[in-house]
Amino acid sequence: MPHLHVNDINLYYEWQGDETKDLMILNNGIFMSVPSWAFQTPDLAKHFRILAYDMRGQGRSDHPDGPYDMDLHAQDLLGLMDALGIERAHMVGTSYGGELNLYLGIHHPERCRSLTVIASVSHSETLLHAVVERWRQAALLGDGELFFTLIYADVYSQGFLDANPEMVPVARKRYADLDLAAAVRLIESYQRFDVRQDLHRIQIPTCIVAAELDLLKPRRYSDFMHQEIAGSEYHLIPNAGHVVVMEQPGAVNSIIIGFLTRQR
Repeated sequence: MPHLHVNDINLYYEWQGDETKDLMILNNGIFMSVPSWAFQTPDLAKHFRILAYDMRGQGRSDHPDGPYDMDLHAQDLLGLMDALGIERAHMVGTSYGGELNLYLGIHHPERCRSLTVIASVSHSETLLHAVVERWRQAALLGDGELFFTLIYADVYSQGFLDANPEMVPVARKRYADLDLAAAVRLIESYQRFDVRQDLHRIQIPTCIVAAELDLLKPRRYSDFMHQEIAGSEYHLIPNAGHVVVMEQPGAVNSIIIGFLTRQR
């Protein structure tokens, strides 16, 4: 399994697609890992070279102690890019990964060819703060299956759950192995994230994707980002909750491919 030691940790990464094609980097949602992009990579790899990796605290990368924040995640990714000889890439991210993309677009635009920001926010209002604090308290209980039970209604749409009843018990068992101490550090990093005053600094091509039925990060956050980022594209995907990359993968993939093709 490929790992690289960067910024004092080991990061897990995988390549997919033809190395002669334009490069995209996939930035995970908060509890995602490389395999979580399985609904995207087969389609995207037909058009692009893909680098997928686990952030610190995720999947097969190291889960070190100490506080995490977006600057630390950015330094990890830039170190990985440097080690792999990557100067610039299209950044594609969902939720926490989309928020990392915003940070990169503000502070490291020279490393980004474009930003695709899916089901993400630039800041949190009172209700979202309350939901995320509930998540943090649930993670502190130390039971992965219970943690999933307490959070999953925030991220899936009712229609998706009705159509895929087998998904809940399968995902609950997967969460049994989640490193909840690392999850707390990731949640606390998210709780400190606020770039709303800096969105106007993003000058690179940006595509914002919202999910119509997203209860966790409602579309008004995407509307706000679209208003603040000059020249940004905006797409609203119907009949999808927060995990839109799973619920409506065809629509997500089509938007990504179309947007990045227009950047050539």
